[in-house]
Amino acid sequence: MESVRADVWLWAARFFRTRSLAKQAIEGGKVDLNGHGCKPAKAVHVGDRLVLGRGEERLEVEVLGLSEQRGPASVAQALYRESDASVAQREAAKAQRKLVGAMAPPGRPDKQARRELRRLKDSM
Repeated sequence: MESVRADVWLWAARFFRTRSLAKQAIEGGKVDLNGHGCKPAKAVHVGDRLVLGRGEERLEVEVLGLSEQRGPASVAQALYRESDASVAQREAAKAQRKLVGAMAPPGRPDKQARRELRRLKDSM
C-alpha cells in the first residue's frame, strides 16, 4: 500500500470516531497536510506531516504507517508520531486549564453566599 485517503487514515489512526467526522473536519479546514489545505480524498503517504485541530487542541503528527482498517489503539498509535513541540504545547494548555479550573468557585453558591453577593451588589 503506497497511499491512503486522508479521511480514512485519520479514522484508522483514531483521531476521529467515524470517517464522516474526519471528512467534516477536513472540509472545515481543521486539517492541513504538509502545510497546505487538504481534501478528504487527498492521498496520505508515509513521511507526510499533518496538523489537526480538535477543539482547543492542535496536534502536529508525522505519518509512520498506513492503514485502511481501524484496529486497536495500540496499532493506531504506531501509525503516527506526534512532534515534541506539539506534546509540549498540549501539556502547557492542560496545565493552564487545570489552574483556571482550580481558581473557579466549586459550583453554585448556597443560600448564605447568595445573600452575601446580594449585599455586595447593593452596596455598590
